[in-house]
Amino acid sequence: MSQDRRTFVKSMAASLMAPALRTATAAPTPDIGSQQDAAKTRPNVVLMICDDLGYGDLGCYGSAIPTPNLDRLAAQGTRYMRHNSAHPICSASRAALLTGRYAPRSHTPGALFPHSKGVDKNERTLANLFKDAGYQTHAIGKWHLGDVDGYWPTDRGFHSFYGVPYSDDMKPLPLMRNVTSLDRDTDRDELTPRYTEEALKVLENGDKRPFFLYLAYSYPHDPARGSKAFKGRSQFGDVGDSIEEIDWSVGMVMDALAKSGRADNTVVIFTSDHGPWFQGSAGKTRGRKGSTFEGGVRVPFLIRWTDHIPAATVSGEWSNHLNLLPTLSHWCGLSKSRLPLDGFDASATFLHGDPAPAKPVLYFTPVGNMVVHCIRVGAWKLRVAQSDGQIYINDRPGSTGNYLLPKPELYNLHTDPMESYDVAKKHPEIVRQLQTQLDEEIQTFPQETQQAHAALQKNVASVVTPPGATPRILTGPQPDWAWEPEDRR
Repeated sequence: MSQDRRTFVKSMAASLMAPALRTATAAPTPDIGSQQDAAKTRPNVVLMICDDLGYGDLGCYGSAIPTPNLDRLAAQGTRYMRHNSAHPICSASRAALLTGRYAPRSHTPGALFPHSKGVDKNERTLANLFKDAGYQTHAIGKWHLGDVDGYWPTDRGFHSFYGVPYSDDMKPLPLMRNVTSLDRDTDRDELTPRYTEEALKVLENGDKRPFFLYLAYSYPHDPARGSKAFKGRSQFGDVGDSIEEIDWSVGMVMDALAKSGRADNTVVIFTSDHGPWFQGSAGKTRGRKGSTFEGGVRVPFLIRWTDHIPAATVSGEWSNHLNLLPTLSHWCGLSKSRLPLDGFDASATFLHGDPAPAKPVLYFTPVGNMVVHCIRVGAWKLRVAQSDGQIYINDRPGSTGNYLLPKPELYNLHTDPMESYDVAKKHPEIVRQLQTQLDEEIQTFPQETQQAHAALQKNVASVVTPPGATPRILTGPQPDWAWEPEDRR
């Protein structure tokens, strides 16, 4: 064991004994316009993203799993209660976050397998924009956006990469330094502490240039793992162990930022790529990973920027991963993307709590050809399609099909966050408006997305499909004993 490694392990043990929760004070939110004039005042960015962390998995979101460091981060900044990822599955979600564009635009499928290409090469990632602006860009952790020549993080705007190419349930799982394998099939139990150690090296290297650190934890994705220091420690099993260790890691990162003297001028973001899989909590939402119900895309979202982001604040405004690229581009003086974005600059909401613009948001399913299931504007969500399988628990053995609903379902997420009550009959004008907006949005996508949407129109579920249910597919007449009201649909 190297001296640096020994020092890190000792600091890890010491940190587990120290109190983690600190008191936060409120902060004003001045305008940032003048800060863009001088490069030396441009903020650094630390973007931490988990894999399969659910909306209800943190203490500050109501979980009984102790997450004191993340609770402290929430107290120092703003905690968003209505923040969604752009897609309910791994690769697509990460592609959208880093490009500000829905994954079908970059031809990124739901989840990439080993030896795959990733995001189209004509796409400019957030790392590309930071690098062009003179930032030092570092990717640590899970990548999952291509692991062949031309698609590694160092090909997509990052100066350095330390981590694994895809999810922990794939093998072999090499630990990589840039494009060089350090370990052909690495110890999955040690991923979180190794990522943390590498992050601390970045934060403690003494480089005064602005930086963008993308820290992508591999957990609590199944099979969730904790290192020896955390294995069996939680009262909530393997998933709890992995979440508690991530919380420890966040505490180490925040302490390193403070010691470097750069904490106040660093935007810190913590979130997840989508909802939880089989384990974990989706909070008070319906559905899980892979679902186009809110549980598939609603994620924790904490953001801190001292003297800019309001502290000790809980926001009910709608927010989305798609907005991060244009917003951070504004704050950090980055060039504009060459391609049209699906996200928008959310500075007014993040800095001042202003209402978010009522821009349509689409919900693509990872099943089949990434067709659209839903459109949402504000709290109104229109569901036009559904996939087969068990939609409540997201366990779809053999599921590959998507079906147009005989009539769309409408949900008011303000009064009905669990998507339990279809109110389409009460609001036909809202249904028509959202349907029109969906048809207009689809025309802006690549030809294959439009074709998949057109094919969906011909694959209609039976009229006996109850609202909110898996599509019913009848190949013959109903049984004699079955009864359906004529006006159900």
